[in-house]
Amino acid sequence: MQYLRFQFLGKKAERMKAAKNGLRRWAPAILLMAVIFIASSIPGDDMPGFGGWDAILKKGAHMTGYALLAMCYLYALANSRKLNRLILSVAIILAGLYAATDEFHQSFTPGRSPSLADVGIDALGAVIGALIGARIKASSTKI
Repeated sequence: MQYLRFQFLGKKAERMKAAKNGLRRWAPAILLMAVIFIASSIPGDDMPGFGGWDAILKKGAHMTGYALLAMCYLYALANSRKLNRLILSVAIILAGLYAATDEFHQSFTPGRSPSLADVGIDALGAVIGALIGARIKASSTKI
């Protein structure tokens, strides 16, 4: 009986450690999603303008943000596993879905409007970020 008790407690400790590790791995993605949500909540009139560079800088920020988000998803999904196409695809799809929900969220923000073009730019950023993240992970595991 005592053996079963220790075995149960050992498995419980393993589950707690796995849950803590999972939360730690998802924290960067959750934090970045919160930052994107907050940025999308800024009314259009309160957004800074950059003159002739406005569109380039803002679209570049879209791509960069979603590239980083896809990299965060890769980090969370891959854990200690080797990256494969499924994990890469899921990271890209999750970032693309978040981009679509973010654009929907902007439809409720004064002075902002949803844009399919922005979803496409975000998705392109996610693809680039996921590929860079995969390359980094592949090079770090060869050491």
